Amino acid sequence: MGQTSRPLGFPLQEIISTFATKYKAVPPRLRVLDIFACCALATAILQFIYSLIVGSFPFNAFLSGIFCCAGTAVLTICLRLQISEGQTSSKTPERAFVDYVLAMSTLFLAVWCYIG
Repeated sequence: MGQTSRPLGFPLQEIISTFATKYKAVPPRLRVLDIFACCALATAILQFIYSLIVGSFPFNAFLSGIFCCAGTAVLTICLRLQISEGQTSSKTPERAFVDYVLAMSTLFLAVWCYIG
């Protein structure tokens, strides 16, 4: 057929370069939230790898750590979605932040009680 074959890595390079150029237009506040969510997910992954290597003897502490990191990342992504400029939300950024603080407080209280 008349289709030329491209190297396998070409679309991936194009995707990465397009992402990098588009991401430069993201406001710094949203970048900070992205970095925080990535750090929370990285911490959850490191805890999981640590439990595979060493073991998860106090299993409730292991689960609490994973749930806290994953919950923090999810709530941070929800905050980012609410305050990004392209969204049509009726909430103001201040209201979204108050909701975020209350949800994080509830998450930390639940994790603290679960460790118990």
